[in-house]
Amino acid sequence: MLVVVADTGPLQYLVLIGQIELLAELYGGVTVPTAVHGELLHPAAPEPVRGWANVPPAWLTITPTPACEDPQLGKLDAGEAAAITLALTLPADLVLMDERAGVAAARARALNVIGTIGVLDQAARAGLIDISEAVSRLKATNFRHRPALLDGLLASHRPTGG
Repeated sequence: MLVVVADTGPLQYLVLIGQIELLAELYGGVTVPTAVHGELLHPAAPEPVRGWANVPPAWLTITPTPACEDPQLGKLDAGEAAAITLALTLPADLVLMDERAGVAAARARALNVIGTIGVLDQAARAGLIDISEAVSRLKATNFRHRPALLDGLLASHRPTGG
């Protein structure tokens, strides 16, 4: 089974678009450090996200945030730094993260990283979701992205004519 560590962003957006169970279907389970769980429960987090995190599913493992010995990770937010540190400690096969600085830091440490869009792409390729509907729901959130990114995702899943 894959060892998957998640940062806050992908979990939050998958909850908001009603697709959080994709993580269990695609990966079997996900591990988060307590710092990420705390961000999901933060009063500023959307209510559906707080509700989900308050009663996490059996496939979500919450583990103590490991001590971060890397001063470069101190430039990231607490959840990103904790997710990267945990991913290095386990070690993880995959890290779910959206923020550019965090993704760059994780990749600089040779971690395999995908974000919310990557999860949706994998789910669509596995026939688990209607990608057009999922992207439409994602656009209705405050998810920040380059428009070409979602357009490219949709284009890659259009049936080819022949």
